[in-house]
Amino acid sequence: MKDEFRALISNFPFLRADEIEIIVEHTVLKEFKKGTILLKEGAICQECYAVVRGCVREYYIKDGVEKTTAFFTEGQSVNSFSSYVNQVPSKHFLECSEDCILTIGNQSLVDQMCERIPRLTEFIKNEVEKDAGDLQERMASFMTSSPEERFSDLMNNNPGLMNRVPQHQIASYLGVTPESLSRIKKRVYQKKG
Repeated sequence: MKDEFRALISNFPFLRADEIEIIVEHTVLKEFKKGTILLKEGAICQECYAVVRGCVREYYIKDGVEKTTAFFTEGQSVNSFSSYVNQVPSKHFLECSEDCILTIGNQSLVDQMCERIPRLTEFIKNEVEKDAGDLQERMASFMTSSPEERFSDLMNNNPGLMNRVPQHQIASYLGVTPESLSRIKKRVYQKKG
C-alpha cells in the first residue's frame, strides 16, 4: 500500500524525495471493501480521506431513492467539508464503490505535516480552492446542460468510470433513469460511429 501511495504523491513535483518519505511514513492507509460505508447521513464526519486506489461514491437518499452526486477516484480527496469543519450531521453518505485503499486523516495530522513541511500549507490551500472551483463548475454544468451533454462530458473527462460502477449509479449521477441512459448512450455512439 505504501508503494502505491508513494507513487501517487511522487506526481507532485514540488515535493522533494525526503518530504515524500515523511508523508508516506506518517500517513495512515487503510483498505476498505466494496460497499463499505465511510460516512452515513446523520453522522458527524470525523475523518477525511484521499483515494489511493478505488472509487468512492457520494449519495443522498431522497424519498427513499439514492441520488448519486459525486464519484472520487485515484488522487482525489473525499471529504464532507460542511460536516467535518462545522461538526454537524452529514446530509449524505460516502460509500466505497470498489475495493479501496484510502488515506485517513484529520486536522491534527494535517497540522503535523504542515509543521514538518511548511510548503504543504500553500498546496493544501490551493487544492481546497481548486476542489471548490471544480464543484462550482460541476454544479453549473449540471444545471445548464442536457442529460446527453452531461453524458458526453463524463465520457470526455472520466470515460473509465463507466466500467467501474453500476450503470444505475451513473444514471443517477447524470440525473436520468437507467432506461434514459441506455437511449443516450445509443444516440451518442451512433453520432460517433
